Amino acid sequence: MPQISRRLLLVSCAALGLGGAARAQTRGSRALAVYKSPTCACCDGWIAHMRAAGFTVAVHITSDLQTFRRGRGLPDALASCHTGVIDGYLVEGHVPAADVVRLLAERPEALGLTAPGMPLGSPGMETPDGRKQPFDTLLVLRSGQTRVFARHGRT
Repeated sequence: MPQISRRLLLVSCAALGLGGAARAQTRGSRALAVYKSPTCACCDGWIAHMRAAGFTVAVHITSDLQTFRRGRGLPDALASCHTGVIDGYLVEGHVPAADVVRLLAERPEALGLTAPGMPLGSPGMETPDGRKQPFDTLLVLRSGQTRVFARHGRT
């Protein structure tokens, strides 16, 4: 059995380490595409929230979000006022940035996340008096079914 030289062993380990570092850096991209109507101010608040959390956001104005969402398999009942796309996942509505970070880290088999409706106090839906509605972020499975991914505003 041939012996492996120390130099070959060190070079091989270094190459493996660099490959792992490259994968870690590319996994969970921070490039987020957001599709929204031209008149929605709360969407702009959510976009600001995502940028503050370190995401790079490209905004795309569209007048037909329903067709866009349906084309990607999101049921109408889970829709909100804007749709994000990141690393192959949909992010529908006022989903907190921390939930998106977790989604990208866990990489579940799913369409993405949704915070249906427009819950008061969610990112982009803050109120002057600080009122907040409890809400759930839902994981949308490829079947269209959902399960709770995160709970917000509950004690």
